[in-house]
Amino acid sequence: MAMDTHGSSSFSSFPAYARALAQTPTRIACRAFSVSTSFEEMSRVRARSGSDMQRNLRWFDLVGFGLGGMVGAGVFVTTGRASRLYAGPAVVLSYAIAGLCALLSAFCYTEFAVDMPVAGGAFSYLRVTFGEFAAFLTGANLVMDYVLSNAAVARSFTAYLGTAAGFSTTKWRFTVSGLPKGFNEIDLVAVAVVLIITLIICYSTRESSVVNMVLTAMHILFIAFVIVVGFWRGDWKNFTEPADPRRHPDGFFPFGVSGVFNGAAMVYLSYIGYDAVSTLAEEVKNPVKDIPIGVSGSVMVVTILYCLMAASMSKLLPYDASIDPEASFAAAFRGQSDGWKWVSNVIGAGASFGILTSLMVAMLGQARYMCVIGRSNVVPSWFASVHHKTCTPVNASAFLGIFTAAIAVFTDLNVLLNLVSIGTLFVFYMVANAVIYRRYVSVGATNPLPTVSFLVSFSLTSIIFTLIWHFAAPGHGKEAMLGVCTVVAVGILQMFQCMVPQVRKPEHWGVPLMPWLPSISIFLNIFLLGALDRPSYVRFGYFSALAVLVYVLYSVHASFDAQGDGSYILKNAEIPKESEASVFVEDV
Repeated sequence: MAMDTHGSSSFSSFPAYARALAQTPTRIACRAFSVSTSFEEMSRVRARSGSDMQRNLRWFDLVGFGLGGMVGAGVFVTTGRASRLYAGPAVVLSYAIAGLCALLSAFCYTEFAVDMPVAGGAFSYLRVTFGEFAAFLTGANLVMDYVLSNAAVARSFTAYLGTAAGFSTTKWRFTVSGLPKGFNEIDLVAVAVVLIITLIICYSTRESSVVNMVLTAMHILFIAFVIVVGFWRGDWKNFTEPADPRRHPDGFFPFGVSGVFNGAAMVYLSYIGYDAVSTLAEEVKNPVKDIPIGVSGSVMVVTILYCLMAASMSKLLPYDASIDPEASFAAAFRGQSDGWKWVSNVIGAGASFGILTSLMVAMLGQARYMCVIGRSNVVPSWFASVHHKTCTPVNASAFLGIFTAAIAVFTDLNVLLNLVSIGTLFVFYMVANAVIYRRYVSVGATNPLPTVSFLVSFSLTSIIFTLIWHFAAPGHGKEAMLGVCTVVAVGILQMFQCMVPQVRKPEHWGVPLMPWLPSISIFLNIFLLGALDRPSYVRFGYFSALAVLVYVLYSVHASFDAQGDGSYILKNAEIPKESEASVFVEDV
């Protein structure tokens, strides 16, 4: 098949770009499913950044980043909204379910990160498994998830800072009448916070870790204060009795079991932080030892803290009380009498403090994703540059920091949360599929059809289960259909385990109970996706369509040019043995 390389860029002139567009189908066929290797990602691809990122992080740095990244954002932003609208006091279980889903996904991330300690996270994992297009679509969603969640957290910072200072949020924001509702409250404080943190993370990762460790240690003390005072001052009746029983249902499950899962989908925003930890793999001294502890350990600790804090808030105030959804903990203490209203001011200051650490970690992660996407040439290689003095991806950090600030200045919190949740669940679903595929398929050596058939059939069964759960009328018929789906899913899983042998055994660390745990992660992510509302899917569809358009109009041509220049990955037939990829890990 003849292809026009000519040694020139598809973007050098308008005629050159017109010729490139005419060859789009051929180029997509060439590039969309082309895979990289662990060896390539850790050598030639990484070299495109110029300077190397310094390997000076240990497991305790990763745990600190995980705690700082997750705790500051999750509880303070989403607990009040999930409790009031979806789960009631059972929001505690919502956090537990979301935490289990995140832990299983964390296992999948850890296997990849240990085998391939690069900064690309899920983008790199999918690029070596399913090819360039799947990686690009996932990477685009990941970067947007980080930008939107950081914008949401920055706006929540304004709400808590106002509480600490004793002012209403409206004092810190002003309304522009010409803009649509949800986009008309201008928040300059959020913009300032995002830009200051951008400057910090551009300076040094190691120094950022030290700052994060100090802030996180102080923040954990604040969390312990919230938990202890909440359980001490609260009333157990708030777990079962609403403030207005005539208008709102009572009990621990006021919205039923389905409400718990709806709440879990909402609070899943809380666990984006562990994904940011995986993007720091390229800067870890001993990936084999430090990454499993840092990624999985931080998820387990944070899940426990989330559940305790959600229980503390539920004990303090009935779920239907007038809670400020953007600052639920401060509002919960504000509702107390006997001289305890001052605690709401302390909580406002402490939560603002914790949200700063979460922003720092998430913005570290988003920059490293963008850096590695730049290395792959599907976005301009300018983003891949690592500064020779700071050893940080300055270009990606600055660009995404400004982009985040631009969104935070006007977008309402409610507009951001569901879009973030659906994108995150999609990415975690893809990584769970990738870890199974990588264990059971070796490119050019095994037939991928049995594994692909399993992944498709198991996903379809999970989708059918989810649709029945949400839309079928209650009764014995619904229970029977759910039971049949469960039996079919377990049967498919058991048949796959017995009939298809693993072709790749992780040399250092692997997900246990393969393929059961990743399959459970696939099911949970699909199930939580089913709990989100229709507008979330519409927004996700629009953004994914935009990502596909960018790939067709720019990324595939830039990638094709890089391949033609000889600066890209080897062809599939020339892929080196995966054992070569372990050389780097062993040398670390």
